[in-house]
Amino acid sequence: MNPIALTIAGSDPSGGAGVQADLRTFHQFGVYGAAVITLITVQNTVRVSRMEPLDAGLVGEQIDAVLEDLAPHAVKTGALGTAAVIEAMAARDFAAPLVVDPVSFSTQGAPLLSADARSALKRLLLPRAFLVTPNLDEAAELAGIPVRDPESMRHAARRIADLGARSVLVKGGHLQGGDAIDILWHDGGFTEFRSARLETRHTHGTGCVLSAAIAACLARGIALPESVRLGRDFVHEAIRTAPGLGGGNGPLNIFVRTL
Repeated sequence: MNPIALTIAGSDPSGGAGVQADLRTFHQFGVYGAAVITLITVQNTVRVSRMEPLDAGLVGEQIDAVLEDLAPHAVKTGALGTAAVIEAMAARDFAAPLVVDPVSFSTQGAPLLSADARSALKRLLLPRAFLVTPNLDEAAELAGIPVRDPESMRHAARRIADLGARSVLVKGGHLQGGDAIDILWHDGGFTEFRSARLETRHTHGTGCVLSAAIAACLARGIALPESVRLGRDFVHEAIRTAPGLGGGNGPLNIFVRTL
């Protein structure tokens, strides 16, 4: 039986991020993808002009429909929108590793998580997370400290783990200069991942694709450090070979080969 992964995230009509990117990433890793929609956006590579969260009860019913008929081997979250949606998630039992991508803003800077939802995420989801994947700004908000270099990335990862998350991957793609550095806190130790920095504007959906790739690898039974390595390699190549679509922050090339 094919492994199954479930994404609980928002919809991006331009296809570069959100549920659309998650499902294509699952497919590339040979994983069957199920999807629960949390919010609808009006966006493309240039702008996000509207965001409408779905009713939390409807989100919960979508989750129930999947769980009663399918058994995901991994679950990942993206943009959740509201505290009520997070509360609905927390009321469900996921018998699989939960990868939480704490998406607060779109690539273009539009808010995708309300202020009270940020508090609910820390209180209700982080203690249930097998892995949390914040970027520098998200790590700073969750940890309550500035995050500007590898040393503060390590400090933030420990502080986020103290909130209950089993593992934390702090993504350093927005560090200035040098290699792209991500730092994983897992099983009481740090692993540092480095790759050559790619100078490009085509990074729409990068966080979604990385967390989806990691979740897909976990669904296949691959250990977390190797799942992170495979996910990073996939994203690096997907950025390097981005098709150049759209007039702004274009999508990645999710057709690149994986395992």
